[in-house]
Amino acid sequence: MSHRAESRCIFNHRISKSTNQHLELFQNKKHLFFDLDHTLWDFDRNSAVAFDVIFKQHGFDFSIDEFLKYYIPRNQHYWKLYQVNKISHEDLRYYRLKDVFDILEVEVSRELVNQLSDDYITHLPNSNHLLDGAIEVLEYLQPKYELHIITNGFHFVQDKKLKNSNIEHFFKSVTNSEMAGVKKPHPTIFEFALSLAQATKEESIMIGDSWEADIEGAVDFGMDAIFFNAENIKTENTSHVEVKHLLELKNIL
Repeated sequence: MSHRAESRCIFNHRISKSTNQHLELFQNKKHLFFDLDHTLWDFDRNSAVAFDVIFKQHGFDFSIDEFLKYYIPRNQHYWKLYQVNKISHEDLRYYRLKDVFDILEVEVSRELVNQLSDDYITHLPNSNHLLDGAIEVLEYLQPKYELHIITNGFHFVQDKKLKNSNIEHFFKSVTNSEMAGVKKPHPTIFEFALSLAQATKEESIMIGDSWEADIEGAVDFGMDAIFFNAENIKTENTSHVEVKHLLELKNIL
């Protein structure tokens, strides 16, 4: 049996009974809305590349793996605060770095942290690593659905990510939080995205990795959603449709 065939057998085995029970919900769908970071675009891997470049430029000698061990959870923490408007864009960019330097006991000035943050945003979208299966699943879905992006990321950065990873052509529309004026899970961003895509919530599905922003946000708005749960996050709600690998979407859609 080929590696790909083996993989598909594994994916078929993973599909839960609850997923099979929901298949009929997806029969009349026309529009799929994807999150970008951590759903299609490999944020953690691309961050490692960007930090490796800028830390070498600034003469830091700690390991990237050690830095990322602390940065990834701090970044997630501050993004959750940013999504619900508890911190500003500027605070997000500053404190996710400053906290890690404090943990590593590396003294840095506010000016240097801000410079590193600017350099990081410049280098980050130049990397083009996608999550495993992203291209294959997009190629499979594109003939069957209109594909779109809804992202809380910043306009300039997200557009460069799509172009540099060569997936921009898959999507009919891209909605970001700057365009909509609010961030997921706010219902207005979903309403904005549907209007831009000329779609209705009844014929649309949201697919993303953030339980709060993507799944609860979409469901509260009235859209069906598929939780991309690669991290095997435990949730109290067991009635949702969930996949752990992007290629599992081929068994559902």
